[in-house]
Amino acid sequence: MPLTPRVCVHSCIPSRYAGTPGPAFQGEISMATVHVNDSEFDAEVRQAETPVIVDFWAEWCGPCKQIGPALEELSDEYAGKLKIVKVNVDENPEQAAALGVRGIPALFMFKDGEVVSNRMGAAPKAALKSWIDESV
Repeated sequence: MPLTPRVCVHSCIPSRYAGTPGPAFQGEISMATVHVNDSEFDAEVRQAETPVIVDFWAEWCGPCKQIGPALEELSDEYAGKLKIVKVNVDENPEQAAALGVRGIPALFMFKDGEVVSNRMGAAPKAALKSWIDESV
């Protein structure tokens, strides 16, 4: 399979090719978020009983890695009230395409199976928390 150049919506310097890991994250990551593939998307997101944030991301995207720890922390903070799931767009392109995702990171808030809000790009934890509170 040929390697395909990928483009991030930010002025980061990602790895040049999909499937090639970007810079290593320094620190410990809890895994409070749930990784979801295209076949699990409806059950995990559209049929969820609580609101769900979907983080469309890729391994090579620097800003995606930047917001990862904040999303893990927020997932812990909102446990039981909100679920945060991650969809790797390189491995699972169907839902991203269906929602018109053109750049990553892309965050979509689902409530009762429908998109109620979305935002593009990296942001500090405080800004993400504010967006969640406004959207829920």
